Amino acid sequence: MVDKVVQATEIAKKMDPSLKIDGELQADAAIIESIGIKKAPGSEIAGKANVLIFPSLEAGNIAYKLVQRFADAEAVGPILQGMAAPINDLSRGCSVSDIVNLIAITANQAAGK
Repeated sequence: MVDKVVQATEIAKKMDPSLKIDGELQADAAIIESIGIKKAPGSEIAGKANVLIFPSLEAGNIAYKLVQRFADAEAVGPILQGMAAPINDLSRGCSVSDIVNLIAITANQAAGK
């Protein structure tokens, strides 16, 4: 899976060199500054990430559900990219707020086509 992350990071940097982006960060290093400094010294992103991208739908789903439930956080997604049309997914346990938020994102994706 790390190879996917490395390749995706290289592609993203080529597409927009102005992005502050880093790859291969473990989740704790990406979002906790003290850990990021130790695990990824020199990274502009470590400990300050505001977007996490996972190498597979399964990994992303596990992570966002854990954060959502244990941190009592609002999670929107999963948001799918790279499809021919805007397509997103809601879980069976979603709330009305989840539906409204994902509709707004999907409508924005459709407007960009």
